[in-house]
Amino acid sequence: MTTRDDDLVGRVLDGRYYLRKILARGGMGTVFLATDTRLDRTVAVKVMQGGDADIDFNERLSAEARAAARLSHPNVVAVFDQGDDAGVLYLVMEYVPGHTLRDVISREAPLPPRRVLSLIDPLLVALSAAHDARIIHRDVKPENVLITPSGQLKVADFGLARAITSTSQATTGVLIGSVSYLAPELVLNEGADARCDVYAVGAVMFELLTGQKPHTGETPIQVAYQHVHADVPAPSTLVAGIPPYVDALVARATARDRDQRSADARVLLHQLRRVRSALEAELVDDVELTQDLQLHRVAAAMAGSDGWPGPDTAPGADDWSTGVGEWSGGDGGPAAATAVAAASASSVYGDTATPEDSTALYRPGPPEAYDSGYEATRAVTRDAAGIPAPPLAHTRAATRYDDKHRRGRRMLVTVLVLALLAAGLGWWFGVARYDSAPDLLGMPVAQARAEGQRAGYTVDDGDEAFSETVPRGSVVSTDPGPGDRILPEGTMTLTVSKGRERYAAPDVEGMSEEEAEAALAEVKAVVGEVERKYSDTVDSGDVISTSLPVGRMIRPDTEVDLVVSKGRKPVTVKDYTGKPVDGAQAKLEKAGFEVDVERVYDDKVPRDQIMAQDPASGTAYKGDTVTLTVSDGREPIEVPGVIGKNVDDARAILEAAGFKVEVEKERIHFGSNLVSRQSPGGGDEAPPGSTILLRIV
Repeated sequence: MTTRDDDLVGRVLDGRYYLRKILARGGMGTVFLATDTRLDRTVAVKVMQGGDADIDFNERLSAEARAAARLSHPNVVAVFDQGDDAGVLYLVMEYVPGHTLRDVISREAPLPPRRVLSLIDPLLVALSAAHDARIIHRDVKPENVLITPSGQLKVADFGLARAITSTSQATTGVLIGSVSYLAPELVLNEGADARCDVYAVGAVMFELLTGQKPHTGETPIQVAYQHVHADVPAPSTLVAGIPPYVDALVARATARDRDQRSADARVLLHQLRRVRSALEAELVDDVELTQDLQLHRVAAAMAGSDGWPGPDTAPGADDWSTGVGEWSGGDGGPAAATAVAAASASSVYGDTATPEDSTALYRPGPPEAYDSGYEATRAVTRDAAGIPAPPLAHTRAATRYDDKHRRGRRMLVTVLVLALLAAGLGWWFGVARYDSAPDLLGMPVAQARAEGQRAGYTVDDGDEAFSETVPRGSVVSTDPGPGDRILPEGTMTLTVSKGRERYAAPDVEGMSEEEAEAALAEVKAVVGEVERKYSDTVDSGDVISTSLPVGRMIRPDTEVDLVVSKGRKPVTVKDYTGKPVDGAQAKLEKAGFEVDVERVYDDKVPRDQIMAQDPASGTAYKGDTVTLTVSDGREPIEVPGVIGKNVDDARAILEAAGFKVEVEKERIHFGSNLVSRQSPGGGDEAPPGSTILLRIV
């Protein structure tokens, strides 16, 4: 008997977990918002579909939950508890409010590459921790990636796909996964390892970049068929402006041949961060990085006329014990033949609904309509050989050949056999006798040399080259490159990184603009914006200053802005002729001029008045000299001496000479009226009309 989800609201599981409300329904179960009454904390409780009849499933889920609980990482949704309360099988997890990566795709896709890599980085960090613990997820998809309000990313549902798949081992052709992100080897029942998660991450990366899933079809089986037969297209074919090295990263992660795929999440994380560094450096292309990431395809013989492995092909399977999707060649051998499925209810706490009776999701049944948007879990069956069949139309067309074509077909087969024989010989001499060169890129040169020699090759040092992404002393490129053909005991030449190409900014102040441009070109820098300013100290056309301090280490093609002198700033000269010299001189000096005052006698112009100015108008420059011609009044004449003379006689003499006379008595006056002193004195010079003071006794 199956308990309805709505009936569970308000129930307390195992006397501890109070189910408050339904957060979401999914293919694997229903997620409730709950309170842990023992620890007084909010948790998410997933009540699994299956019920008490699925004893094997209960045992398997318990084992997977224990393994998942051991995986403690800030980017992984924590598993707190698991139990069975009167047939209600449940899993207690960390409650993560927020939204899912699916919501980000729905609202924002296609996203810029830098934004995509910033989202994928923490996803790979979480998967790296799992892969280091020999745990695989098997159901990576946007619905299982949660994003908290603070922006932290967490991965949910470790082990659930494996647990549910294991319950279907008795039914040939069933596996739980997500069809849009399913690795080809799972479709072909060739076993699962960390590279299955790498493929799924690559598919998610493609969807973030383009807003579309890598493969589409009317049914899940058609999508699975494409995963095996068709490469994931380059994102740049759908969205313009995506750099080649981003295309190469997606191609590397989604390679159909898993031997060419990144070995695990940690390797893919390293490759992603190299690509992210190139994006942050705003490189349109990085040939070394692109070549490093590109797939190196090796021709291989195909079993079966349509390229699928023949019926006798046995999937490799090395089961390494139990655990949350641990490395395994399958979930129990050929009986666990793959099928496809999708999101679980913990695909975060959204409102996407699924049918109430989800137990059918774990048992084979008639195919359901396929929704290419939200991934809802369903079972998909395959033929007895464990291989997805091609579209039905192809099968029917193959059966419509009649007898009159059989002779032609036999002849065609003969021709094909001869062609295959010739191709085989060409393959041997052109490909098979060669080894695949090892990937030594990014290794320290000593380690790379040792790895190459250990593989049986002669390793020579080649030239050095600058690199923005490979540290100094590590290998930038090899000849032949990774995966390229090399004869056994052949020679590999290493190109070693000199590190980032940087130069010290030169001192160009005081140089002419042309000399500064040449000096910058010597360090592979270029002149940026040129601002022109007046300067009293720097000659016109010479550099006053630059936008970078001298000695700053700069990369090639760095733009350096210059401030270039326009020479001294011109100043308007104001005419002060007829004005008093003191005020005019002060104003001219304040304007920056040097003032030269020349005094001349003049009978008509009052003393200290400016008679002439040079220059009197126009413009000049600060520091130039302005000459002022100033009146010194009337020219002085000699004063007659009148000491000892009668005051009247003295007055007459002085007035006759053109002076004014003022008389004062001495303190001791005898009444003689003789001049005892005069100022100015006799023989001195004084301007005509000035006053001569006489003192009498």
